[in-house]
Amino acid sequence: MNKGLISFVIPCYNDAQYIDQAVNSALNQTYSPIEVIVVDDGSNTETKAILKSIEPKITKLITQENKGQSTARNVGIKEAKGNYIVTLDSDDFFEPTFCDEAIKLINNNMQIKIVTCNTTILYDEGMTELYIPNGGEVQSFIFNNCALGSSLFKKEDWESCGGYDETMRKGFEDWEFYIRILQQGGYAKVIPNTLFNYRRRANSTTARANKNKYELLNYIYTKHKELYIQNYEQLISHFLNSIKREEIEKIKNTQRIEFKIGKALLRPFRFIKALMK
Repeated sequence: MNKGLISFVIPCYNDAQYIDQAVNSALNQTYSPIEVIVVDDGSNTETKAILKSIEPKITKLITQENKGQSTARNVGIKEAKGNYIVTLDSDDFFEPTFCDEAIKLINNNMQIKIVTCNTTILYDEGMTELYIPNGGEVQSFIFNNCALGSSLFKKEDWESCGGYDETMRKGFEDWEFYIRILQQGGYAKVIPNTLFNYRRRANSTTARANKNKYELLNYIYTKHKELYIQNYEQLISHFLNSIKREEIEKIKNTQRIEFKIGKALLRPFRFIKALMK
């Protein structure tokens, strides 16, 4: 294993439009040495043609049947020769100095296990938004992911925690993976510069995960039962605050003019219904 080498692992599934930009953002890093491994996770013919055309400039192209992002990442990381791994979704891209800044942080502090950064969210309509992850120790990750899915970590930490959970094909797999890394100690550090660009698309992994949110939360909470028991007070506070926010929102809804008009319009029908009982 090359201790100075950073291995970019880029799973790709039907991203013909963006994969070249993702690859170029890895190749154009100011840091050196870099290797780029692309895992074609059962893409369509159009995407395979693009991957074939860019194959000469990447280190390795791995082709497999569609098995999901977790499996694609694990397959790519197994082939990686670098001591450091950067996972990158095929429709997103980094700014050129990310690796330079990330490697300085992780090499200067043994407690740093994950390096992430501020992010520009790119919407389909052309709007942009700044997102700043919180980072922190495992306690910060109990209820939500406090690092980007595309971040830098050490291959040895991936190995020691068992890699990505390949049963998680509906999303949140990066969050669950970070929980296991940080359970071993250390924390996630956020570079206070905007060095990543994330596309918020209607059919993105995040959008699909949100559709299965409660199923995925149940899986994570159950899998890491001991962690949540150890942080019982934080768990109770979280759920009570969630209930409180819902109740406040319900009260706000009843005070809106639309609700009051609707209630007034329905009153005669409710009166008639009551008489017919």
